[in-house]
Amino acid sequence: MKRISLAWQIFIGLALGIIVGAIFYGNEGVVTWLQPIGTIFIRLIKMIVVPIVVSSLIVGVAGAGDMKSLGKLGGKTLLYFEIITTIAIFVGLLAANVFQPGSGVDRSHLTKTDINTYVQTAEQTESHSMADTFINIVPTNIIQSLANGDMLAIIFFSVMFGIGIAAIGEKGEPILKFFRGTADAMFYVTNQIMKLAPLGVFALIGVTVSKFGITSLIPLGKLVLVVYGAMIFFILVVLGLVAKIAGYSIFKLIRYLKDELILGYSTASSETVLPRIMEKMERIGCPKAITSFVIPTGYSFNLDGSTLYQAIAALFIAQMYGIHMSIGHQITLVLVLMLTSKGIAGVPGVSFVVLLATLGSVGIPVEGLAFIAGIDRILDMARTCVNIVGNSLAAIVITKWEGHKLHDDKIENIA
Repeated sequence: MKRISLAWQIFIGLALGIIVGAIFYGNEGVVTWLQPIGTIFIRLIKMIVVPIVVSSLIVGVAGAGDMKSLGKLGGKTLLYFEIITTIAIFVGLLAANVFQPGSGVDRSHLTKTDINTYVQTAEQTESHSMADTFINIVPTNIIQSLANGDMLAIIFFSVMFGIGIAAIGEKGEPILKFFRGTADAMFYVTNQIMKLAPLGVFALIGVTVSKFGITSLIPLGKLVLVVYGAMIFFILVVLGLVAKIAGYSIFKLIRYLKDELILGYSTASSETVLPRIMEKMERIGCPKAITSFVIPTGYSFNLDGSTLYQAIAALFIAQMYGIHMSIGHQITLVLVLMLTSKGIAGVPGVSFVVLLATLGSVGIPVEGLAFIAGIDRILDMARTCVNIVGNSLAAIVITKWEGHKLHDDKIENIA
């Protein structure tokens, strides 16, 4: 009997979760039963992210060599991230200007959602500038950074530690051997946890649908369609063109990552697939030093889906309130988003917090976010998929840029 693939298992879990959520819409009992299952699955994934990033990065850097080559890698990576995220902002603005998702929306038919938690987070981070972000990359206490999951600080320490191991030569071999074993063990643990993915997806999507219902999409249907359409365009056209320039096929990459895309979409969390993406990128020939640096860093600096959504959401709210934004205002919006989306990277609910930090500075009422907070989960699912494809492609682009070859045959065999 042929075994059902993980992608199909997750898809079945997704479909069953939607059905159960729709049947028990408004039933608090369903949320009470399903929420713990989904939460446990997300916690299992978060449990393994930091050990995998630390061990993989240390092993990769120690094997990569000198500080000069790592500095070159970091410079290329950040340059690529900035170019792609800026293009994502312009794609979002173009989509919002062409399709006008906020025009003619009757606010009386929209359900307002409480956004106090986002406002509190925004207030805590509003003084957090781009300079602060770079300062905080250097940890004062690595144990505290590990406990808080502060990814940029963890990456910085792991890179420095890896360089130190490489510098001491043979004396560093036992430490390197330990981290190699740790990385292998954690990838095994990842594969075991992934067996629970269909159950986790079923619970998470069931809770979402039972809370908000499918009918919550109707008043904001045009916004959902524009966001999803813009994101599909961005993946197929923009990232497709980037992949082609790098000598790759975006469709081949999507087929290869189908399990991770379905899981990321269902859970609306990029973290759930971080270990698997790193493993898969290494399997097709991306060096460990590149994979373990580019992908975790991309989770803070290369959120293509998030920046694209923020541009659309900002104009949607302006259109909803009847505020005309000139080309000058929109250019200002681009510049502000370029800074705020990096300046508070790693903050929980980052897309909403970025919007709260951005809207006021360009004269758009922040209260408008309360109308779209209810469907943010639906939009977050799409953002997650774009972020996954964008970060995976980044590893391929940087690998090619560094002059390494990939194993295309492995994608064909697995996909």
